[in-house]
This record gives sequence, structure tokens and C-alpha cells, in this order.
Amino acid sequence: MLDEAVPATSVGTPHHAPPSTRAWRTRLYRWDLKASPYLYIAPFFVCFAAFGLFPLVYTGWVSLHGVDLQTPGQMQWRGFGNYTRLLHDDLFWNALRNTVTIGVLSTVPQLLMALGLAHLLNYRLRGRAFFRIAMLAPYATSIAAATLVFSLLFGRDYGMVNWLLGQLGVGHIDWEGGTWSSQIAVATIVTWRWTGYNALIYLAAMQAVPHDLYEAAALDGANRWQQFRHVTVPSIRPTILFTIVVSSIGATQLFGEPLLFGGGATGHSGGSAHQYQTLGLYLYDQGWYAFHLGRAAAVAWTMLLILLAIGTLNLLLVRFQRARNGG
Repeated sequence: MLDEAVPATSVGTPHHAPPSTRAWRTRLYRWDLKASPYLYIAPFFVCFAAFGLFPLVYTGWVSLHGVDLQTPGQMQWRGFGNYTRLLHDDLFWNALRNTVTIGVLSTVPQLLMALGLAHLLNYRLRGRAFFRIAMLAPYATSIAAATLVFSLLFGRDYGMVNWLLGQLGVGHIDWEGGTWSSQIAVATIVTWRWTGYNALIYLAAMQAVPHDLYEAAALDGANRWQQFRHVTVPSIRPTILFTIVVSSIGATQLFGEPLLFGGGATGHSGGSAHQYQTLGLYLYDQGWYAFHLGRAAAVAWTMLLILLAIGTLNLLLVRFQRARNGG
């Protein structure tokens, strides 16, 4: 009776599968091991290609043509004519100067105040959590709402800023009509929005500094200011460089604040005399008011080249710092 038992080959275990089946399963497992990571990240690359890479390449193609907004299907080849035209356009150089000026007026005070606020919050203060949340409130505020409030504050006739200056004996200032006054007003909006954000970045970097360094400095007789200069700043120098680069990139792309500050009449041109027109406003004015899409695309690619130059400068500075530190 035992000889009539069911043979072992009839049991469907993987170990007794045919050689062809085992080989197919092995190949399938290898394919799954190699292809699965690419399938997981494929949605990102598909979205990037559709909404990032394609618009970038197509904008570069449009910048080589003469295109009117009203007839975008009719494109006339111009080569680098749109770029050479920018070199002879006074409005482009004016927008570039305004972008640099507003960037300096907003970035320098912004980062200095952020560094000081982060240094204060790095110590044990009452209500530190409240102050940290409050610092993010300007960043979370809508650009439109913030710019509207500051436009009222910098009003020529009834603005609170002019009222305070009048109490000090200073005459009313036409903040929007003047070159420096309008740029200072726009830079103030940018500074108000981004100071708290950068302060939290500095605070996170300061909390990573070993406390032993502060204790050693205190034993050597260093006060808080000396500890800040000789311990805190050198330790967070890479973070400071990072915020400088990011703020410079943001200043190059500045658009919303000056557009809304000038209102619907002169916002797109950066004032009646283009006194605070940035590169972003110049691009917008060329494309959607002058109907020259080819010129606007050339401005966009010029801004991209400026951003790449800033990124390259950052890379060189980082390498120089590593070489200087022997890293």
C-alpha cells in the first residue's frame, strides 16, 4: 500500500517547479529589482518634463523668433536678434539696475536682522515658541494683502509713514513717484516678508553648534557679542552663504511686490518713469502689454543665465572655503 502513495513530484512546491519556470521567475525578480525604483520616481520626472523642462526649452525656442501675443502661431525666425536688442534697450538696463538696487536694499538689512533675531532666540527666552511662530506670520501672509497694507502705509497724502515723518519735521515724500523712495518702499515689503523665514533658518543652524564651543569661549572671558562673532558666525557661515544666494535669486525674480505696489495703472511698467521696474516686470510688460512674446522669452532666458551665474559663484565660493579650511 505504501508503494501506491502519491508521488512527490505531484506536490506543487517551488523547489520542484520545472527549470524553465524557475528561470522565468528569476528573471522577473531581477527585472522587478532593477525597474521598481525607476517606476517609483517616474511620476516626478514625467511632471518635471511636462511642466518644467518642456516650457523651459520651448521658451528658449520662442526667444529666437519674433512672436506676437495676438498671433502666437505665426513665428518669424530672428536668431539672437531678441538678445542683441536687449543690449541696446535702455529699459532693460534700467530694469537690471533696479533689480540689483532693490535686491541690495532688501537682502542686506533682511539677513542682518534675521541673524540678530536668531541670535536672540537661540538663548533661553520666555515665549520662544510664540516668537518663532510669529516670525513665520509675514511669510505666510499673501503678497497681495501685504503689499496693499504697505501701499497704504507709504501713501503720499494720508500714509502713516509720512505722518510719522511729519511729526519729526520731515516733509511728505512721494514714495511711489521717486526713484530711491519707491525702491526703498518695495525693499521694505520684501524685508518684512522674508526676515522671519531666514531667522528660523539661522536659528536651526545655531542650535546645531556644539555648546562646548560656547563654554570654552566663556571660560576664556568672551562675552555674548564676542561669542557671536568668533563662535556663532564662523560655525554657520555655510548657512549664511546659502541664504545670501537664495535671497539673491529671489531678488532677481522679484515681481509681485512692485507690480501690486504700483497698482493697475503703472504697476506693470514699474511706475510712470520705470523707477522701480524690475526684470520680472520688464518681462511682463514686454509680453503682455507690448505683445512681444519673443522679447519676453529672451528676457526670461537672460534671467535664467543670471541665476546660473549666481549659482556658479556660490559653487566657487563653497569650494574656496573648503580649500581654505583644508577640507
